[in-house]
Amino acid sequence: MFTDEAALEERLATPSPALVADLARLDGDLLVLGAGGKMGPSLCRLARRALDAAGRTDTLVHAVSRWSDPAAARELAADGVRTVAFDLMDPTADLTDLPDAANIVFMVGAKFGSAGAPSHAWAVNAALPDRVVRRWPAARIAAFSTGNVYPLVPVTSGGCTEEHPVGPVGEYAMSCLGRERIFGHAALTRGTRVALIRLNYAVDLRYGVLADLAVRVRTGGAVDVRTSAVNVVWQGYANEVTLRSLLHATAGEAFTLNLTGPETAPVRRIADWFGAEFDTAAVYEGEESGTALLSDASRCHALFGYPDVPLRTLVGWQADWLRRGLPLSGKPTKFQVRDGRF
Repeated sequence: MFTDEAALEERLATPSPALVADLARLDGDLLVLGAGGKMGPSLCRLARRALDAAGRTDTLVHAVSRWSDPAAARELAADGVRTVAFDLMDPTADLTDLPDAANIVFMVGAKFGSAGAPSHAWAVNAALPDRVVRRWPAARIAAFSTGNVYPLVPVTSGGCTEEHPVGPVGEYAMSCLGRERIFGHAALTRGTRVALIRLNYAVDLRYGVLADLAVRVRTGGAVDVRTSAVNVVWQGYANEVTLRSLLHATAGEAFTLNLTGPETAPVRRIADWFGAEFDTAAVYEGEESGTALLSDASRCHALFGYPDVPLRTLVGWQADWLRRGLPLSGKPTKFQVRDGRF
């Protein structure tokens, strides 16, 4: 359990021996683009800690963001991460002003509001990657994507594997597939080593599907069960896998990886668990559909092991977080959305 945000950040920044061993093999500095988002700061801290533990104290971790929250930048800098204030979407910005690096984690993305401003979503999610691969063609790049590139599938299917045909629904999902295609084209034509990380959904207690459900149950709100099952994964594991995937990045055909937990988790069951945690009965609305956005992460688990924090433990942590009155990001996942309109 966690008594405050500092304790959560400490847990997220603690590397496993496997991560330390892998980053010891990684040549060159690390550049994290879009480091100011929900996952970026914890990923940067984790990388810095792992490199230090590997004896790579001279290897730099650069965290690039607009840093609209200066306090977040100061805290990262205090932890040994080189923060760089830079607006990647400024049309006058010159990417050559950013540091050279042999390894890049691409975390930039636009989701919410994409239904009303689709051109912005395509500019961020598909056009910017082209500028990135032109600036760093020789780098290893781990690029965040999303399970939204897949279609909705039967909840009994076990989820889409990486070989499943893509079928994005809505402008957001289509633009994310565009991002994959741009990075994949660079792998094919420039020899850029690329790993595409199809993530859904990360949990860090301040946000995520579990936070969404826990708040609804605790406050007596109705839980929408039209999307009847979800995949979730502990953010610490997601960050570790992303960093370790740099060693699996390939030219020619980009390495593609589903990143999530092993369970197809029924929304009703999770809500009932929260009901037991809060001594209340969950209330439901909507009719359950037989399909959901689901991924099979067997390849990920075979390469990197199972997530170190089980789903039921995450539910207990999330409930305790709310009981303590600890902060939430106020950024819902909208995992219930079925028409791709975010």
